[in-house]
Amino acid sequence: MNFLGEPDGFVIAERCKVVVNKCFTMNVLGIDIGGSALKGAPVDTATGKLLGERFRVPTETVYTPARVAKAALEIVRHFDWKGPVGIGFPGVVQGPLILSSANLHKGFIGCDGEALFRKALRLPVSLINDADAAGLAEVAFGAGRRKSGTVLMLTFGTGVGSALFVDGRLYPNSELGHVPIHGDSAEKRISAAAKERKGLSYKKWAHRVSDYLNILETILNPGLIIVGGGISHDHAKWFHHLKVKTPLVPARFFNEAGIVGAALQAAGRLAK
Repeated sequence: MNFLGEPDGFVIAERCKVVVNKCFTMNVLGIDIGGSALKGAPVDTATGKLLGERFRVPTETVYTPARVAKAALEIVRHFDWKGPVGIGFPGVVQGPLILSSANLHKGFIGCDGEALFRKALRLPVSLINDADAAGLAEVAFGAGRRKSGTVLMLTFGTGVGSALFVDGRLYPNSELGHVPIHGDSAEKRISAAAKERKGLSYKKWAHRVSDYLNILETILNPGLIIVGGGISHDHAKWFHHLKVKTPLVPARFFNEAGIVGAALQAAGRLAK
């Protein structure tokens, strides 16, 4: 069973919000680990609002697990935080274990992530896949709230993260950014980092993204696609170039969704 008492493989995002609202209001420090930086802020888990300005710690090289934990400690100290911490990690997360690390140090693979961060922070820590965290925030409070059917959340950054929901139920670690395109992982062609690396205009990049989204439409037939990550702030520059059938909207929380969702997951786990 998972932290909300549902069968393994599913989390009810709406219940995550309800548990916190009905039992108690909990403030949690949410941290989103990315390929270029760690970002964090305290979150009011009853509303999804940040309780302080987001603090960012750049990671200019591929940090080892110990250095990433030290960067997380910088965020904790910045806010003088003493309470629980929720952390979104860009890889497959099963319980406390990290099973993949496509864009971070390979030393994370097989690592007990919760033990790593608990030791460094000396605080209660809960771990979740970063895109799943972003999806939880959007389904609980954002663009996916009260949406039935299949909702797909995609985050475009250093890689491409995905969170897949059916009637509010999350299938964790979907990792759809690794769908093969032209013999390689999709995120190597269509991530925001790939756009910058290849010097693509928004129009040319959006055409690549359309090819990817068309594959997901064929496989999943989603009723809604939510786009997050830093590049979602610029959605007006490229959404109109996309050729998709599915309604597509920017994340309400933009690049802060992972912070909010990581905090929500931690609050739901502690409220169990």
